[in-house]
Amino acid sequence: MLADVTLPIAFDSFTYLIPKELEDRVMRGCRVVVPLGKSKIYTGVVLCTHSNTPQGVELKAIMEVLDEQPVVNEQQFRFWQWIASYYICPLGDVMKAALPGAMKPKDEKALKTATRSTRPATQSSLPCSDIATLSPLSPHQQKAMEEIGTSFQTKNVTLLHGVTSSGKTEIYIHLISKYLQEGKQVLYLLPEIALTTQITERLRRVFGDKMGVYHSKFTDAQRLTVYKRQTSDTPYQLILGVRSSIFLPFNNLGLVIIDEEHEHSYKQQEPAPRYHARSAAIMLAHMFGAKTLLGTATPSFEVYHLARKERYGYVQLTHRFRDMQLPTVEVVDTKEAKRKKLMKGAFSPRLIEVMQKALERKEQIILFQNRRGFSSFIECRQCGWVPRCPHCDVTLTLHKKSSTLTCHYCGFSTQIPEQCPACEEKRFTDIGVGTEKVEEQIAQLFEGASILRMDLDTAKTRQQYEHIISDFSNHQADILIGTQMVTKGLDFDNVSVVGILDADTMLNLPDFRSYERTFQTISQVAGRAGRNHHPGHVILQTRSADSDIIRHITTNDYWQMFYDQMTERQLFHYPPFRRLINVYLRHRDDQLLEHLATETGERLRAIFGSRVLGPERPPISRIQSLYIRKIMLKIEYQAPITQVREALLSIQSQILALPIAKNLNIYYDVDPL
Repeated sequence: MLADVTLPIAFDSFTYLIPKELEDRVMRGCRVVVPLGKSKIYTGVVLCTHSNTPQGVELKAIMEVLDEQPVVNEQQFRFWQWIASYYICPLGDVMKAALPGAMKPKDEKALKTATRSTRPATQSSLPCSDIATLSPLSPHQQKAMEEIGTSFQTKNVTLLHGVTSSGKTEIYIHLISKYLQEGKQVLYLLPEIALTTQITERLRRVFGDKMGVYHSKFTDAQRLTVYKRQTSDTPYQLILGVRSSIFLPFNNLGLVIIDEEHEHSYKQQEPAPRYHARSAAIMLAHMFGAKTLLGTATPSFEVYHLARKERYGYVQLTHRFRDMQLPTVEVVDTKEAKRKKLMKGAFSPRLIEVMQKALERKEQIILFQNRRGFSSFIECRQCGWVPRCPHCDVTLTLHKKSSTLTCHYCGFSTQIPEQCPACEEKRFTDIGVGTEKVEEQIAQLFEGASILRMDLDTAKTRQQYEHIISDFSNHQADILIGTQMVTKGLDFDNVSVVGILDADTMLNLPDFRSYERTFQTISQVAGRAGRNHHPGHVILQTRSADSDIIRHITTNDYWQMFYDQMTERQLFHYPPFRRLINVYLRHRDDQLLEHLATETGERLRAIFGSRVLGPERPPISRIQSLYIRKIMLKIEYQAPITQVREALLSIQSQILALPIAKNLNIYYDVDPL
């Protein structure tokens, strides 16, 4: 007997012999230990058993079986296959993403630990009854709840378009309760780990230990515990988690909630599979015959477009909870302020004034700056030399507190040089403003104010996230400075002022989605203000005060912004009118890569014609010592993705078969962000 086994590497599967003594234990969905190559050992998952011996191949034997019962069910296999097919990646990459690290050990020591820790039956208590009664819904929330129910009668997917602080979470809680009472499981997705801290406490009070939490900041052991619980006879009825939660085992899924559906952190960028959790979760729900609710104050254009075409249901919630007013957005022209030399660092006089008054009233402030570190780079004052990453095509970011220059792409770090290597000048100028510099300037401008900073440097672990959010929630700090992390649905009741220090860093990105993202980001961070008793005041600093997008933001005119952008996107064949597939090629030799990328582009054009753009150098054209080229395909939505995939993989095989293509890497990003 033979078994096809998928391993956590970039291949679909390998065939192995099943030793006689293991024949009764090797089953589809069980994990096995297998050799690969001369000395490597992997943990894989059995796809099937059969007796079709491949010709001309010397087969190796399975070494050990780790499970008495399958740990991957049939529904998961269907889902894995869909991910691999739609996002054009090997099944092994999907398996690697889907299983917790503790379930796929690679060395002998880890294998022994895994064998001991995963073989015992999962110990789990029976779900308890609700700990707290549900809060009553407001009339506006109740109306939305009823409309969602009506929508679900005819639509599998519904968009809940509710302004910030309109009480969408309370509606989610009532929906979850309804489905749990019907004996169904619910998956509640959030875009950021930071959000789970506040939401977990709220849901735990209602659903007790019916709920499991799952995200990447948990330890391997914690993730393994949740996974194994889901394969037991008493699985969690409610799973709260980030994008990786879609890979957990479910047996009776009835509802998927995707909160802040517009968030680009739902998209997996590296490594493969480069899936979008929103799209994948909708497909997962479809496989179970379940319903999907998408919630946001600023819908993604793709979702809003489908709702307008009535492919998705649409429910609107236009009133804030307790009828609080949306915050006032005041635009400050920093170009003019800089011309008059009125700026104090990153701060305009108007922002300083508003912050000072808020502090006097004992109210809290959030400042948004979408760059971490101290400054974007340093420059020699005499010759203009700028330190760059030796492995990537980027400048090194200054981190002043650690006295280091760091690459935010590959992690390379070095000490700040004592002198310029080009001219021996000892003085440098720091260019740009990051959250660390903002923190320093705030400490100088507002002596005595307590400050917290939340970015990837200060919130590397789950505990750090939770401490920052807890301290700010408990009013132990006056000012919270942060990157995108502070925009994503956090609920602070004492925040009256939000300062957006530089809207132009988002507006000026070379991306057809830059206006959409800017509107979403600023609207979301603005929505952190005035969520309880304090009227919200947002100061938006920009050098583009007269632009249409700034006007749309100040008037909260999502529809006009959407309409303007749709006209342009339809003209140039961008989503939601075409599906994008980016083909990336990577190699250490830049000239050879250029030749191979040109050849690939020509072969693609022979099939797809004018739908092919490129090859081109992306804005960052070298990462981790590998040069990069990008080719973009704009494919009609009605085009069968299976045939597109087959054509792409056929051309990939042709290119990789060329003698000069050794060490060339080709991969795909379907529906890129």
